[in-house]
Amino acid sequence: MTTVGFIGLGVMGAPMARNILKGGFQCRVFDIDPTAVQSIVAAGAKAATSPQDCAMGSDVVILMLPNGAIVEAVLFGPDGVLNGMAEHAVAIDMSTILPGQTDAHAARMKQAGRRFVDAPVGRSSAHAVSGQLLIMVGGSQEDVSAVRPVLETMGDTIEHCGPTGAGARMKIVNNFMSITLNATTVEALLLAETSGLDPELARRVMLSTTAGQGHMATTYPAKVLKGDLEPGFAIDLAHKDLLLALEMAGPLNVELTTGAAAMPRYDAARAAGRGGEDWTALYADARRRAGLSK
Repeated sequence: MTTVGFIGLGVMGAPMARNILKGGFQCRVFDIDPTAVQSIVAAGAKAATSPQDCAMGSDVVILMLPNGAIVEAVLFGPDGVLNGMAEHAVAIDMSTILPGQTDAHAARMKQAGRRFVDAPVGRSSAHAVSGQLLIMVGGSQEDVSAVRPVLETMGDTIEHCGPTGAGARMKIVNNFMSITLNATTVEALLLAETSGLDPELARRVMLSTTAGQGHMATTYPAKVLKGDLEPGFAIDLAHKDLLLALEMAGPLNVELTTGAAAMPRYDAARAAGRGGEDWTALYADARRRAGLSK
């Protein structure tokens, strides 16, 4: 039976460790909080005295920690995971940290002859409890295949994003989009409410349009990602409507920060002669300016 070492029993880590136990794996756990450890021990895990001790006898060692510095200390410190790992074992860092840190950790593990996968998670603590996390994995096909049965106890969507470090990069990209969309959602609902509209009504209306359904699900796969820039909704019209929203917000004393930040994208695309193209051509223009296309 595979034994899993789990280090970091916080809001996300604790239910993830419980689901590993429910999946039929033996589990050794470590956390600096003894109470957190005891709660998982009560569910059937064995307590470890250090990261090194947690790694000893484990076939898979999972880290779910707050930041890259802590991950580094837990992996490579005097009583760290590396000193306890068997050669066949795989370390999985499921923390959300800078991809450059992940790359450095992976390189050190490889130099030491140890296997390493990065697998940060998406969705919420409720999904951690239900075992329905999205897990974004970076690593070799062999290593990812080896740990997939363990990952499947914690998530219902396992995406192999590429080589080591790809999972960390995908997590940052995903969070960037949802975090910035949160700010735009605030501004849209605030603009609705200050102009006399019911926010719940605004929410229902926007759920029927790209505003609520999202470009990733609607316009991008239908247009720019398949090379079609014929206008369904032209950049010139989007520019005009964004100006109208900004002007409407002025007398209402509403700061449309993300709206104002979006304007230079539309300005640049129009300056490049793309005003008559579909509004998703913003991506094509941005790729050109980033040197990804001519």
